[in-house]
Amino acid sequence: MENRITKLFSIKYPIIQGGMVWCSGWRLASAVSNNGGLGLLGAGSMHPETLIEHIQKMKIATDKPWGINLPLLYSEIDKLVDIIIDNSVKIVFTSAGNPMKFTQKLKDAGIIVTHVIANSKFATKCEDAGVDAIVAEGFEAGGHNGREETTTLTLIPTIKKTTNLPLIAAGGIATGSAMLACMILGADGVQMGSRFAISNESSAHESFKQLVTELKEGDTMLSLKKLAPVRLIKNEFYNKVNDAENKGASIEDLKALLGKGRAKKGIFEGDMTEGELEIGQIASIINDIKPVNVIMKEIIFEYQQTKDSLINNNKFSF
Repeated sequence: MENRITKLFSIKYPIIQGGMVWCSGWRLASAVSNNGGLGLLGAGSMHPETLIEHIQKMKIATDKPWGINLPLLYSEIDKLVDIIIDNSVKIVFTSAGNPMKFTQKLKDAGIIVTHVIANSKFATKCEDAGVDAIVAEGFEAGGHNGREETTTLTLIPTIKKTTNLPLIAAGGIATGSAMLACMILGADGVQMGSRFAISNESSAHESFKQLVTELKEGDTMLSLKKLAPVRLIKNEFYNKVNDAENKGASIEDLKALLGKGRAKKGIFEGDMTEGELEIGQIASIINDIKPVNVIMKEIIFEYQQTKDSLINNNKFSF
């Protein structure tokens, strides 16, 4: 399954695990890397000293390529960038900000840089910034999302027309057949968050994982659009946000309602009522909690099986 993404990151399969807050610690990231994908530490929920600890444990847990997801809106971003460089991390995925900010500094340190975007305007900015690859994340994704609400199947061909950079599809992808569909549209690889968020190795609370397996269509919704759009599971906290937004709440009102540590309270500590519970739309088809090695095998098997079926039925040639 060799292509531009596998060559860029020196991995077996073009599958990247999302660097999700409160889910993507060293156990999850190393498990994905050890099974042929690219594991990412989620620095967005780590204090500097915590990130150092997880980097050190990653270096023990795997000899395969791995990286760090670095949200640029993080309050201690400068410290995290210095930690990444000082600890000789080889791959960084930046998100939630301007790719111009740190790309050159990271590349000067010999780091492969990928940036997450949700529209073609930022694809051009990524080229200008000199990133090595792009993640195009559609509206279906969990966590922070694009304001345009463009779906993955619309976004991928649009971005493909805008840039020739290696392209990774994200948002609503949890199966081998979905991976194949994105690659037919022009993606070189896929990033999966929700599927790995409820794996055995995820650091999310067991109550969160169990709730995700019970979700149906429509149980998640894009919310907090005045702040930073985020896809949430509908619970009591979501209902409060929805009511406030319907009444015309200001940015300051929403910040006060959100408070601090709301995602940690839900995803990591297990408060399913008042926590901020982030997950993608695709959660409605994820009905079980499995170890990463099983998840990876299932994705690759379904990808190949679907591809072979299309070829054998003369629907496509590859």
